[in-house]
Amino acid sequence: MIQAFIAAWLLLFLGDFLSTFCYHIPEHVFGKLHVQNHHSPHKNFRHYAVLSYNPKVLLDGILGALPYVVLAFIFWPLSGTGVVLGLLFGQFHVWWRHTTALHWQTPKGIVFLCDLIGITTPERHWEHHKNMHKGFGDIFFVFDRPSRLWLRTLKRLRQGRRLLAA
Repeated sequence: MIQAFIAAWLLLFLGDFLSTFCYHIPEHVFGKLHVQNHHSPHKNFRHYAVLSYNPKVLLDGILGALPYVVLAFIFWPLSGTGVVLGLLFGQFHVWWRHTTALHWQTPKGIVFLCDLIGITTPERHWEHHKNMHKGFGDIFFVFDRPSRLWLRTLKRLRQGRRLLAA
């Protein structure tokens, strides 16, 4: 039971770290796929993460989920049950954090618990939809501040590359 909990937590925490720092932030700086699919003001997020069959939306989701899948293979020997539970919780969290488009409000007790353990609520994630330069960390909001630093660093790197190319 403890191994299952450890495997699930490691899968989610490390998966969120890798997805945030190796895909999400670089995509905000160097790419267009994520920004067009996730941050366009013209998107209807009601079905974005739940029912979309748009290949670009699916590709963005797959690329964001890739670190979790790789980690699932790594942590499977520790606990297959933990890996399955972690992946199920991660998918549930994707659906849950996009419920703000349905005008659903997270109950105060759940917000308190999520704040206590560092879990991103739908309301906190909506802040990222509205302002793509804050609210990083899809599952764990502890990644927000380091993500902003990484974002600034990558923007400087991109700007430096442009200056060298000119």
